[in-house]
Amino acid sequence: MIIFKIHKKCKSLIVIALMTSMLCMIFPVTAKVPTINNSPKVQFDNQNIKSQIQNSDNLLQQGKSLYDAGRFADAIKVLQQAVDNYRTGGNQLRQAVGLSNIALAYQKLGLWKEANQAVTASLKLLENTSNNPLVLAQILDIQGSIQLELGKAEPALATWQRAEAIYKQIDNQSGIVGSRINQAQAWQVLGFYRRSLTTLTALQQQLQSQPNSITKAVELRSLGDALQIAGDLKQSRQVLQQSLEIAQKFNSPQDASAASFSLGNTARVEQDFKGAIAFYQQAAVTPNPITKVQAEINQLSLLVNTGETANAQALLSQIKTLLINLPPSQTNIYARLNLVQSLLKLGTKPETIAQICAKAVQQAQDLQDKRAESFAVGTLGTVYEQTEQFKNAQKLTQQALIIAQGINAPDIVYRWHWQLGRLLKQQGKIQSAIAAYDSAVSDLQTLRSDLVAVNRDVQYSFKESVEPVYRESVALLLQSQQGNPSKETLDKARQRIEALQLAELDDYFRQACINAQTVVLDQVVDKDNPTSAIIYPIILPKQLQVIVKIPQKSLRKYTVNKSQSEVETVLTQLRQYLVEPDRTEEVQALSQQVYTWLIKNIESDLQKSGVNTLVFVLDGALRNVPMATLYDGQQYLVEKYAVALSLGLQLFAPKPIAQAPLKVLAAGLVQPPREFPRFPPLPEIKSEFNLIDKAGVSTKQLLDQEFTSTTLEKNIKNTTFNVLHLATHGQFSSRPENTFILAADGAINVTQFDSLLRRRDETRPEALEMLVLSACQTAAGDNRATLGLAGTSVKAGARSTLASLWHISDRSTAILMGEFYRELASTKVTKAEALRRAQVTLLRKYPNYERPGFWAPYVLVGNWL
Repeated sequence: MIIFKIHKKCKSLIVIALMTSMLCMIFPVTAKVPTINNSPKVQFDNQNIKSQIQNSDNLLQQGKSLYDAGRFADAIKVLQQAVDNYRTGGNQLRQAVGLSNIALAYQKLGLWKEANQAVTASLKLLENTSNNPLVLAQILDIQGSIQLELGKAEPALATWQRAEAIYKQIDNQSGIVGSRINQAQAWQVLGFYRRSLTTLTALQQQLQSQPNSITKAVELRSLGDALQIAGDLKQSRQVLQQSLEIAQKFNSPQDASAASFSLGNTARVEQDFKGAIAFYQQAAVTPNPITKVQAEINQLSLLVNTGETANAQALLSQIKTLLINLPPSQTNIYARLNLVQSLLKLGTKPETIAQICAKAVQQAQDLQDKRAESFAVGTLGTVYEQTEQFKNAQKLTQQALIIAQGINAPDIVYRWHWQLGRLLKQQGKIQSAIAAYDSAVSDLQTLRSDLVAVNRDVQYSFKESVEPVYRESVALLLQSQQGNPSKETLDKARQRIEALQLAELDDYFRQACINAQTVVLDQVVDKDNPTSAIIYPIILPKQLQVIVKIPQKSLRKYTVNKSQSEVETVLTQLRQYLVEPDRTEEVQALSQQVYTWLIKNIESDLQKSGVNTLVFVLDGALRNVPMATLYDGQQYLVEKYAVALSLGLQLFAPKPIAQAPLKVLAAGLVQPPREFPRFPPLPEIKSEFNLIDKAGVSTKQLLDQEFTSTTLEKNIKNTTFNVLHLATHGQFSSRPENTFILAADGAINVTQFDSLLRRRDETRPEALEMLVLSACQTAAGDNRATLGLAGTSVKAGARSTLASLWHISDRSTAILMGEFYRELASTKVTKAEALRRAQVTLLRKYPNYERPGFWAPYVLVGNWL
């Protein structure tokens, strides 16, 4: 579903000496009109010129009005007339302004090639005109926005830096602020989160020093929106709240409504749905009907999603009335399509929904808006799909697909390939359905970075709009060859699940975070480590499918006839009991069920092949349960096998850690900062460090007040080490902004942490062999939290990470860590085997810590060698 966002990137047209500022990052041009010579000899010609200029300026104003009304194709026609008139009159400055406005209109229509051509022509004209730096800077702003839309973040950054330099020369503070906000977004897309946030934070401080005004309210709102995109939701809310207060103080209902709208979007991302609804209600109190309908439709979607059906129905009648009175525009079309998504969930009569869609199709065709037309036609196909009119739905979907392909819009194309796959499957055309799903997945792979760079204005649910494409595709592949799937089919299914994990990471970190060359795990198992097997459990709605790779053997698959809900019920209960005392019997009973699902069918093959290490590529709720606890009725899995987790990706060639001496940079915090009272002290950290020393490992220690974000950054940059060991509280959440580790001076957010390690990569060629997080915890039942833990290490370039899924006694942690390092340093075993031995030591030699809750939560993610 598309969530409306007002003024995320400025789309206001540039009109010479006519407009007032509409908002944000591209501000209207004010250019001096050349003085007309009034001598008698040229009076007649001058009157013609005046008339010509006035007529062209009127066309420019008409173009702006059409643009503001969402009639972009009509705006282009009128603006082109103005440009032609300016060309005839030899006015290159005004011609350049007109072309830049045309570029913005093309941008709104999703016609990137045409937009780029128009803005390039505009800038070329400016090279031949008299110097007008303000016009040049504003057109550079437009060029940068188009470059970013095209996924060219580095050129966009350079363009906006050039614009900022010009704004500085002419002392245009609003322009400087806008350019810096744009640059922050470009830094974020390039992966430099810390630099992006540093830029935005500096801007926030700069704006605080300015006197309150409507301009300041607008700039703060733009900054708040940018902070939301960057993931700093707390600062986003604070800045937007200040924008709202200033707008209210200066009695500007339109700006107050826009600020409330942005606050609603931020609250929605925070999953504060009650707060978001309240902000959308405030935003709807506006004389602007467009803002009102956008706010009410966003509010409606939340009411529907949270089950407040009665309130949703009450709001629905208001929205319908508003839509009837709105003139045709792109906003009107998308409002209707968003409304349709909510109506489908409400169970509204299909005839009513189809009429709303048909009206959207008609408006899109009248406005010549191909992108909106594709969305509208495809959504009408979705309605027919819901009513099981599959042939009609297929016809409409194919029509929408052709339109989207014609304007090169892969972010729409994938949706219609996916819908086509569903429809073909329903009609029993399995091979054609598989081909359509293949195309949808291929589209998503192409879109990896573009989903961040291009679609920052379109917010959708990953769980609803992306994840099902992969899962439905895998289910179709495996069900298409029920008896004995071919090796190629199994490999394709496995790769698709790995691609889903990568897509989840991209969504988690809000960027395409892994682009390195990967080594196929099969090669590792068959050549480098032939005593390891890989297990891929795949949770599908009706079955649990398990794909297995045993050394020197082809892939094989077996099916467990347990539904997704049955599997998740057992896993949730097991995860809960693992952290409760006196639940050992229940843990063993539930663990034995999971053992039967995942291991029992291949147990004899594992033994025959001499396998001693099991590498799991886990899916969904399985991520919350440590595989070491699986129980065969006599022993835990860790008593027989070393266990490791993988995302199915190896970013570096496999290399045993024993080949290089261990050099550890260890940082620990006994007493958490006062502002984090819910985290208890960790008095055994000193003991943990002493045991690591006794293991014969070279260690540099940062303890308590020596461990701050600044000293950690300094030591990461200047110290030679291949293992980073952090003995401090950490929290992994489904949201990166709530994922952090604690230092003496406060929390280090996951994005900051990533930046620290990436700086090390820039100065030191050797890889970080291992990241150890000995006191972190993940939220129970939060599948993405564990994925975030794994992704943090992978994204930061660590070969592997050793971490805990929940907080345990720090005394048992100290013992386990000491044993782990002792095994690594003295016996030269793999990391997975060293962890296994340390866990078994706790289980068998320390009666106080024999319960799985003490030794089980430690998981090794990544390179297990």
